Amino acid sequence: MASSKVKQDMPPPGGYGPIDYKRNLPKRGFSGYTMFGLGIGIMVFGYWRLFRWNRERKRLQIEDLEARIGLLPLLQAEHDRRTLRMMRENLEEEAIIMKDVPGWKVGESMFHTDRWVTPITEELYNLRPREEYIHKKFGFLKYV
Repeated sequence: MASSKVKQDMPPPGGYGPIDYKRNLPKRGFSGYTMFGLGIGIMVFGYWRLFRWNRERKRLQIEDLEARIGLLPLLQAEHDRRTLRMMRENLEEEAIIMKDVPGWKVGESMFHTDRWVTPITEELYNLRPREEYIHKKFGFLKYV
């Protein structure tokens, strides 16, 4: 067996080119100081808007409260009219029901006072249909 001659790999003539071994990271955005400044600026702007909106909301709440205060006498008068109308209808119904009872005084108060006593719900609705009384007492509750 004849031995063959081994050929060794050699560099190209003139040698290899320089090896790039330094880090070459691209710039990835704003610096830390810039981002910190932007964050502070956005927070200041947000708080400014928040305080301005709170001031506006407070003004709107005061306006709503003044409107409610202005309407309160009207709403109270309507409630009083409804109560007095129901009481009058109850007295008329009581007169019809108790006409045969001797000594019965229609509309005689059960309270021993001359002051106005606001009638309770049962007193106003005791001569009305049961559904109307339940609706007044419980509102729109579905389990009734």
